[in-house]
Amino acid sequence: MSSTSLVAALFQPLQLGPITLKNRIFISALTRNRSVPTNVPNEINVEYYEQRAGSAGLIISEGVLITRQGTEWPWAPGIWSQEQIHGWKKVTDTVHEQESFIFAQLWHLGRVSHPDAPEQIASGKPVYAPSAISARGGKFRHLPGTPGYVTPTVLDDPMTIIELYKQAAINAKEAGFDGVELHAASGYLVNQFLDSTSNHRTDEWGGSIENRARFALEALKVLIEVWGADRVGMRVTPAQGFNDMGMPLSETIETYSYFISEADKLGIVYINLVRYIPHTDWEFDGKKRGTPHDVISTYAPLIKHATIFSNGAFTPEEAASFVADGKVAGIFFGVPWIANPDLAKRIQCGKPLNDKPTVELFYGHGGDLEEQRKGYTDYPLANYE
Repeated sequence: MSSTSLVAALFQPLQLGPITLKNRIFISALTRNRSVPTNVPNEINVEYYEQRAGSAGLIISEGVLITRQGTEWPWAPGIWSQEQIHGWKKVTDTVHEQESFIFAQLWHLGRVSHPDAPEQIASGKPVYAPSAISARGGKFRHLPGTPGYVTPTVLDDPMTIIELYKQAAINAKEAGFDGVELHAASGYLVNQFLDSTSNHRTDEWGGSIENRARFALEALKVLIEVWGADRVGMRVTPAQGFNDMGMPLSETIETYSYFISEADKLGIVYINLVRYIPHTDWEFDGKKRGTPHDVISTYAPLIKHATIFSNGAFTPEEAASFVADGKVAGIFFGVPWIANPDLAKRIQCGKPLNDKPTVELFYGHGGDLEEQRKGYTDYPLANYE
């Protein structure tokens, strides 16, 4: 059997709500921090997405900040201003010219922001979270002394942030996106409400599983209100310990079983079940922070309506087997897309992948636009002659 026939399942079209995807190899959200000198998408951001859109069936944008209040990163793009909307419109236009589709991943960092970050200062707001509990670990390398996390201010009325999600969804529609993804993963604000280690509230937003899931479900509802359920997706990381997340196994399964089932009842178009990745799990005192378990086999049977996707260090052959066996409908790849802007075409044609990208160039590293291209838009395409 040829190498190309081993991955054939990845190159069947897929109907996702009202849109038809040309293949099942997708780009996961990849924070690259290249929106210099501010938080507005620029010409090299457009170039980056253009390079990859011709090959990808579906693109999830890098995390898009819904507000100045809520940023951990320098040069991460937002979607709260008209200037940002116009910048993103250039990105979505070029993606559509390449006959691909792009969803905006809506993002609020909650307690893993820092009060000394320039955008946080500009917001005039404190660092908010469900409870006044600091995350462990983390280094803000763009700040003097690389400080760690701070104890956040309790978010008195979570509905004020829900309204920001709604406005971000409205802005994403104006910017020409094809849908939106709720970032309910990786230890950011939505995840902080879900997890009992970061949410010690005793009101209707904490305590019971139903209360801890309320913030995420309310956020999904306002996204659906703007877009319709068939244009709204969600990403979850039940097993991973990013940003000091992780409950005991039984509580994790019980919490995410409820949340995923309730989200599915809302009719959202897809749920991305990110599987456990040991080498990216956080470690404290010699122990992994996450809660390793088989995410797909645990939660996929609970999903009755949404299309099931996955993410998490898949090889192309493994991804194809998961799709062929009906375990998932498509696979998001992350790091391979950084060094291979034509990743899907390379896989389809049996071309070797470029060398692994330079980790030091994953994220924005200062300088002008030409400097920012290094490790971002300067990876070569394969020779298909």
